[in-house]
Amino acid sequence: MKYFLRLTARLIIIALFFFIPSSSLFAWKVQYAEQFYKLYHQQMYRYPEDSAENIYYLSMALKSPFANPLNALARIEDEKEWEKYRNLFEMHVYLRITDEYLAMAAKYDKFNAYFYNYPWKSANLDSLRTAESYYKLAMETWDLAQSYSRVARENRFRWINLDEIQYWEDEAFRIEQGDLDYRDIIENHLSRLERVRDEFKNMDYNTY
Repeated sequence: MKYFLRLTARLIIIALFFFIPSSSLFAWKVQYAEQFYKLYHQQMYRYPEDSAENIYYLSMALKSPFANPLNALARIEDEKEWEKYRNLFEMHVYLRITDEYLAMAAKYDKFNAYFYNYPWKSANLDSLRTAESYYKLAMETWDLAQSYSRVARENRFRWINLDEIQYWEDEAFRIEQGDLDYRDIIENHLSRLERVRDEFKNMDYNTY
């Protein structure tokens, strides 16, 4: 019951975010990309409504203008640092959205098709379709993160290091080196999902 009430409250809040213009909802206080990014929060245990809320904040960060460089999340001293900062920001936000889509996919994914799940075959197939849609969205945002990472790692930015967002710098470096590769992870999930789906489709009274 507590979880149901929590879920209902969160969904109402998220609905308000989507149907009330952001200018009315936040007045003038939350208007910059960095402000929306700071509303993003990580939990040890994620529920779908938590991920939906985070995706909203992160998406708003991508759609909103950046704050003045004086109020950036790193010390900015010239135009080149400012350009690198913006590309790292976009890359990092798209990575976090990818994480949230993967978390949502995991909630609907069925990692095994046990024979005793046959009575719920239709529901399981529906759940797999939902998981697949989130995996594909994760692939799209990963591709966008990669594109911003490539720009941030261009030669003209090689000797610029923004200490305050070193973690973002490290993410871009790991992407460039291939150590951080969501495509491989997502493709593995999709391949496994397809195998599990086939197992569910092949279930009947003779296998139950």
